[in-house]
Amino acid sequence: MEPENVTVEDIKTSIELKLQTLFGRTFQNASESQIYKALATTVSEYITVDWAYSKERVRKQGAKQVYYLSMEFLMGRFLENNLMNLKIRDKVKKAFEELDADFDNIQKMEPDAGLGNGGLGRLAACFLDSMATLGLPGHGNGIRYEYGLFQQKIKNGRQVEMIDPWLEYGNVWEVSKSEEPQLVHFGGALDYYHEDERLKVRYLNSQCVKAIPYDIPILGYQSSLINTLRLWGARALKPLDMGLFSKGQYVDALAEKELAEVISKMLYPEDIHEEGKHLRLKQQYFFVSASIQSILKKYKNTNKDLMEFYKNIAIHINDTHPALAIPELMRILMDEEGLNWTQAWLITRKTFAYTNHTILPEAMETWSVELIKSLLPRIYDIIVEINERFCRELWELYPGQWERIRRMTILSDQRVHMAKLAILGSGSVNAVAELHGEILKKDTFKDFYQLYPEIFKSITNGISHRRFLLLANEALAEKISEKIGNGWITRAEELEKLMDYAHEDKLQQDLRIIRRKKKKELADYIFHHSKIEVNVDSIFDTQIKRFHEYKRQLLNVLYIMHLYNQILENPKKNTHPRTFIFAGKAAPGYHRAKLIIKLIHSVAELINNDKTIEGKIKVVFIENYNVTLAQMIIPASDVSKQISTAGKEASGTGNMKFMLNGAFTVGTLDGANIEMQKALGKENIEIFGLTEEDILKFRKEGSYHPYKIYEDNPELKRVLDQLVDGTLEPEEPDLYREIFQDLLFGINREADPYFVLKDFEPYCRANEKIGELYQNQKKWWEIAIKNIAKAGYFSSDRTIHQYSNEIWGLHPLDP
Repeated sequence: MEPENVTVEDIKTSIELKLQTLFGRTFQNASESQIYKALATTVSEYITVDWAYSKERVRKQGAKQVYYLSMEFLMGRFLENNLMNLKIRDKVKKAFEELDADFDNIQKMEPDAGLGNGGLGRLAACFLDSMATLGLPGHGNGIRYEYGLFQQKIKNGRQVEMIDPWLEYGNVWEVSKSEEPQLVHFGGALDYYHEDERLKVRYLNSQCVKAIPYDIPILGYQSSLINTLRLWGARALKPLDMGLFSKGQYVDALAEKELAEVISKMLYPEDIHEEGKHLRLKQQYFFVSASIQSILKKYKNTNKDLMEFYKNIAIHINDTHPALAIPELMRILMDEEGLNWTQAWLITRKTFAYTNHTILPEAMETWSVELIKSLLPRIYDIIVEINERFCRELWELYPGQWERIRRMTILSDQRVHMAKLAILGSGSVNAVAELHGEILKKDTFKDFYQLYPEIFKSITNGISHRRFLLLANEALAEKISEKIGNGWITRAEELEKLMDYAHEDKLQQDLRIIRRKKKKELADYIFHHSKIEVNVDSIFDTQIKRFHEYKRQLLNVLYIMHLYNQILENPKKNTHPRTFIFAGKAAPGYHRAKLIIKLIHSVAELINNDKTIEGKIKVVFIENYNVTLAQMIIPASDVSKQISTAGKEASGTGNMKFMLNGAFTVGTLDGANIEMQKALGKENIEIFGLTEEDILKFRKEGSYHPYKIYEDNPELKRVLDQLVDGTLEPEEPDLYREIFQDLLFGINREADPYFVLKDFEPYCRANEKIGELYQNQKKWWEIAIKNIAKAGYFSSDRTIHQYSNEIWGLHPLDP
């Protein structure tokens, strides 16, 4: 049955039937988890027929397809997104009303898919949504992690990592394709030999792992095209050694199974030890090898000429984690398909495109030569050959310029540099914001840009405006449609029409009411989970993102301490109450980031329990941040903090989600904040602090002296001294001394490398302006409407249009 023809009665009948056939229960005695599965199975059946026809349409039309390879896909919950895209959400809600059941509780039975960590994975999810909505044949390829990154618990103010068993009760949305496995080889030795006048290779004593595909349908909004997210699970060729088992050696009998299946066991295993590095490299090669084999096999089923491969297939690598796909395609084309090096390299470079996501030197992925050589011997040989051919080219172009050649070589200092491999093997290299693109061209990849200027592009990131407005803020979406029609849902640029209503009192009042309701929902959630009571009429000032020093949650905490000090000194200070909201995870091995989380909790403990300030400040940390929580927090936020050190954030997408929901942004000139300011005008966003040029000058001249700032600013000095004088932790006064020392003197690095102290005073001034602006409610809500109106440019639909036109060469499928 077509979803648009489904009635409320059909939905009720199907749920009841599924409960009986799947669980032997009726609706009245079924658990909420069983009801969720019955509903999800019902919705899946509405999808599967169109999913099958979509594959057939792509095949018949001979459409070019793109495969998006990513270690992460932060999808959120599938049910609510699928109901929205099928446009049957209201019918399902009505069905549950008639069944006298709480639909919201049923939705909560679905865990967030544990397939990602932060912006990288959420961007990939937004891209899949936009590709399907725009009718572009595009598929995701990743790993089916049995456990997600981790569930974050806060105990005594400290982050504790718990396993995230998101697959514990299965995944209704996936279809196992165990009959379509791919074999992936690790380690062993290589035997090179000649046959039919060409060099061939075979593996000796290698570990062979079976990759099982699990397919998930990806729907677009009002689109007949359904794409696929293919996730690979690792399985042993021989799950049990019967000989050992029969001898009672039960653990040894399962050793091969455990060694194989650990590959897809967990997202981002800790890599501070050699075993962790070994496993991460295995994960990367496992999924790209399985993906490339699968893509080639499908292509050969309908096409015979491999020299036409790149005209029909584009492969996009999301950062450098999937960069081993480049030598893997070379391996298959040469070793299995019989092409020579020149043919294989031509196809490879015309097939691949690479998105760079970082300019942090420490985040540039490298692997030890020894590790790749031992774990992936054939891939290592191909990388060596790529490098040697490239170096010969460089020697001819730049004779005698040995330092330049050293900077560009893939292999140096016994490391394999993955970004360089990705650039060399791709026909397109793109940044994710304008400033990011300039930094790549002028600094990070300057040498490569001078050699291959034509392959470098800047395409600003985007977000799924449907998930983060139509789904997350339904009342606001309805109000927008009431004003400008609903064309904006598929054409986000139409949000611009709201500019005509920015001064309208009625719309401003409606938005105020909608925001307050969302704040009440979030306040209830906070009280239920943290027992902290927050003032719904306070300014909700939010910083939610992965914890990293360059994102400068520390700067925000220091300002909160400063504001607290001001109120203590002047209790009558005219300060509008403010609730500071934090959320985000720190990597398990990132000690400093975890210490900053502890600092936030120490500050919260001090402030939230001080009755003398009469609730003018509250500090809240919401644990276990994920997509579903983002959909609750963002629509409730008045202020969005995007305060990374200038030149460090490639783009950011959280800033766009807040803008879409009308929050006021306080940020640095970094990432997409620059383009947001350009769209909004300087008067509708608060930009503060050093620019990238300022920071480069400080570094070049060595003229940054944080201790002098500390000495010259008594308010800052007081805040920093409170880190170590027992104000925060009377029984452990030295807990934050390392932060104090690092900011002023540096610990095994330069002092204050992220310029927190230099930007402290301008940040304080920016926050003062927020308080002043909020007093003028008419101006505040006028700016909120302008933010929403100008957010259309930051839709991932626009981003994917650009990728399709400028990189992939895709065309929408004929209806």
